[in-house]
Amino acid sequence: MSTPSDAHAQNQSIGELFSDVTKDVSLLIRQEVELAKAELRESATRAGKGAAELGGAAVAGNFGLLFLSLALWWVIGNEIGRGWAALIVGAVYLIIAAILASLGRKDLKTVQGLPQTTATAKKIPDAMKGNEGVR
Repeated sequence: MSTPSDAHAQNQSIGELFSDVTKDVSLLIRQEVELAKAELRESATRAGKGAAELGGAAVAGNFGLLFLSLALWWVIGNEIGRGWAALIVGAVYLIIAAILASLGRKDLKTVQGLPQTTATAKKIPDAMKGNEGVR
């Protein structure tokens, strides 16, 4: 037994069907664009956060370590000489720089790009053929 919606679908002209398909494709494309925009905003936020952390760490570390290293250099220099004290303080700078660089790289590696948009965009050709459930 056919329902009223089945009867309506059978009575639609090819032009009406094409119009419906065009509207559906247009809606799908708009939704994909919105998804891409949302993913780009999220990725940009994460990248910005990582870059800000690296920049903030560099500035704060520079000023803080400058004054602390001068004090440490002076104290150590009184015991073993200013040259050796400068080498020790320089090594401390390098250790801190390595730690900050490692943290910044870790945060920047979490940026994933557009994974969901890429996955759904790959399904569009199959959906157009009526095979959207295949993958």
